[in-house]
Amino acid sequence: MSETLFTKIVDIENMEKAYKKSLKGGEKYNKEAMIFSLNSTYNLYRLRQSLIDGTYEFEGYIHFKVYEPKERIVDAPHYRDKIVQLSINNILKEIYNPCFIYDSYACIDNKGTHKAVERISYFMRKAAWEYGDKAFIIKIDIKKFFYSIDREILKKILTKKIKCKKTLNLLFKIIDSADVIDPLGLPLGNTLSQICANIYMNELDQYCKRKLGLHYYVRYADDVVVIVKNKDEAQRVLGLAKDFLKEELHLNTNTKKTKIFPIDQGVNTVGFKTYKSHRLLRNDSKKKIKRKAKKMRRLILEDKMTVEKAEQILNSWLGHARNGCSYNFINKLLEKNDYICLDHKGTFKVDILKLQKEGDLDAV
Repeated sequence: MSETLFTKIVDIENMEKAYKKSLKGGEKYNKEAMIFSLNSTYNLYRLRQSLIDGTYEFEGYIHFKVYEPKERIVDAPHYRDKIVQLSINNILKEIYNPCFIYDSYACIDNKGTHKAVERISYFMRKAAWEYGDKAFIIKIDIKKFFYSIDREILKKILTKKIKCKKTLNLLFKIIDSADVIDPLGLPLGNTLSQICANIYMNELDQYCKRKLGLHYYVRYADDVVVIVKNKDEAQRVLGLAKDFLKEELHLNTNTKKTKIFPIDQGVNTVGFKTYKSHRLLRNDSKKKIKRKAKKMRRLILEDKMTVEKAEQILNSWLGHARNGCSYNFINKLLEKNDYICLDHKGTFKVDILKLQKEGDLDAV
């Protein structure tokens, strides 16, 4: 890559595209976003100019907790830094997406968890046809993945593809900003963390596909599923993959979640328990939606949640659930929460009349 790569990043159209993307969802109501938007043309010009003349400085992180899918600390950049990262991300995608293997599914346009689980299902059927009942699944999970990424190794990997010094300096400035948080890892809230994680794990993908010649291989973020012909081959491949992760990427596997097992047992990953013939919702997904549905009634009646927000949450889960065999569970959910119903389009709706029935609150 030549110096023109940096020119693409600071191109005004690219930065305007990044700015518009930064306002999606509820982000436009963020205080810093609202202040920036008061004079967006001038502020975007100043931000762009600081990148061009080299005076741009990263402003640090905002720390907060999230509780889904599990409790953890998120370190998010300030608003103007987010625009910069989105501008970089737009260009990095053009460079790296063609380099990723076909069966990498996290944070890539037109991919995602449902495409990943469909591919796993397909590979399980194909491997069972090719290898028979002796086929084995390898499931690899990285221990504290984002928190364990070695930033020096990441920077070396980036230099393999990117030769533009200005771009590398900007990337390294953002990567090194995590020094204030921890000596290792990438901040979960950084926009660039997702593509950097994919670039990092692409080293394992290439090793497994090119060196080990694995055909039935799928990766979503740090979750890897491989299907091989028998138990001995599974043990051999898992050993080689663990050695590569440790020696080349300084990553350790989660011993509880990294294992091998016969194909008939199915595999519990990316939101489903997947078998050759069907997929089931994971138990934790069922528990979460049951808990949420029970709380929603009270929250709506106490004006702590709008009906629209409740329906948004319910239908988001429904879209996920329908990628598996969830018909019976959905019916049971409706039976236990009579204020929720399915409309003629097959989407969840909140029945206001049933919600407000006398005694509803006490029944929770």
